[in-house]
Amino acid sequence: MAFLSSDQRELYLPLMEGLLEDPPWQRFLGNLLQRTGARRAALALAPTGETAPLLTVRADAARAASDPPLDLSLLAALGLFPGKVMRRDRVYTLGEMLDFDAQPTLAAQRAALGAMRINHARAVRVGTPGGGEAWLLLTREREDLGAADSALLAALAPHLGAALAVRAALGRSELRAAMAESTLALLGTGEIALTASAQVLAADPEAERQLTFAADPGPLRRLQIMPETARALETACTALAGAAPEERRLLPVGERFLLLRPAPPGFEAIAVIGIVRRAPQAFGPHAAQVLADIHGLSLREAALAIGVAQGETILEAGTRLGLTPETARNYSKRLYAKTGTSGQAQLVALVLSGLAALA
Repeated sequence: MAFLSSDQRELYLPLMEGLLEDPPWQRFLGNLLQRTGARRAALALAPTGETAPLLTVRADAARAASDPPLDLSLLAALGLFPGKVMRRDRVYTLGEMLDFDAQPTLAAQRAALGAMRINHARAVRVGTPGGGEAWLLLTREREDLGAADSALLAALAPHLGAALAVRAALGRSELRAAMAESTLALLGTGEIALTASAQVLAADPEAERQLTFAADPGPLRRLQIMPETARALETACTALAGAAPEERRLLPVGERFLLLRPAPPGFEAIAVIGIVRRAPQAFGPHAAQVLADIHGLSLREAALAIGVAQGETILEAGTRLGLTPETARNYSKRLYAKTGTSGQAQLVALVLSGLAALA
């Protein structure tokens, strides 16, 4: 079945645009209801090879506003959508999903469907490698869905598969970005993406906390800085756009410094990455245990090392931990031996550059 121009506008485009909706594909399902005259539509998403949906998106026609909730978990437990074993891209009728070989199961299925006012349905399963699984369901109470509705679902299946693959790729990108941002934040580091004219395209949460931004005509922002600093920033961004990867510029921004470097290739609009950093906050509650596990220290020895890394002297850290000066000195000697360091400076560098600083 070929898409009509109206289908392209009302179904295919909302399917792509729905990737950015929360929850996804709400407008697509609403348009699909209108296109087919179905009473309800549902889209269940699950990881590849699983039938338990992690996300379910639903849309109801106006006449179904007072219907009982559509309980897909119950239907799946009864061997129906989405628990029914279904071949990918094949459209199933409700009769094909019912278990006529087991009368008790069939009776339970029909009772659950009747309670939800589902007497007719069409369903299709879609999946892509790495994109997960999706089940698209249309239901009616009175009249059955027709051959045209089945053909429409079959035609939509490959497009839904493509949308699933894009959604999975976006999810992986968002996960990588979130992991990087959370680690950088623990180190007090934030990043911003700048155009060649010093407009801010994006800023991570840590940069948002450390810098001040001002609205700019159009959709982008600028750093809220003194005019002479703004001119210097624009000059630096222009110079770094397309420069060699090792090029750097350092710019004072209020009480902080902004380290500028050329953006990595592949991002057309981004010319420069700006890096800002504050002094890291106190070590986390698991830092001593992590340091102890890595280097075979006692918790007291690890706590002493962390105190030194935070700027205390051996004696100050020992006093805070309830150690006598002599015991603190003995602990420091054991620390150097166990960590392979030859002095306080090396010990501090070891602690600050290790996993304990992120724990």
